[in-house]
Amino acid sequence: QVQLVESGGGLVQAGGSLRLSCAASGRTFNNYAVGWFRQSPGKERAFVGAISWRGGRTKYADSVTGRFTISRDNAKNLIYLQMNSLKPEDTAVYYCAASTSSWSGPYIPDYWGQGTQVTVSS
Repeated sequence: QVQLVESGGGLVQAGGSLRLSCAASGRTFNNYAVGWFRQSPGKERAFVGAISWRGGRTKYADSVTGRFTISRDNAKNLIYLQMNSLKPEDTAVYYCAASTSSWSGPYIPDYWGQGTQVTVSS
């Protein structure tokens, strides 16, 4: 079992930055690739990006490439989503997830956090 708890959400102006954290627990957490998703009202939950279990590989959705960065500290069981140059369309509930799916295929979560709200004002 892996438990995930997001924090760091809030209200920020367009062009600003925010860093989300995901605290993980579970003895085998270091074996999981961790991903971030987001969901806006009326829309499906969408993949934002992911980081491999050792942290050496990352991948991102086109909409956030160059603006968002995922990192992880396995010693502290923390995963971060650094969001820069935020836009109003980035407003959503952000979720972290853990997965053992193949890195070369689609990211399919095994576990989800409860989400944290990010609101970007124009």
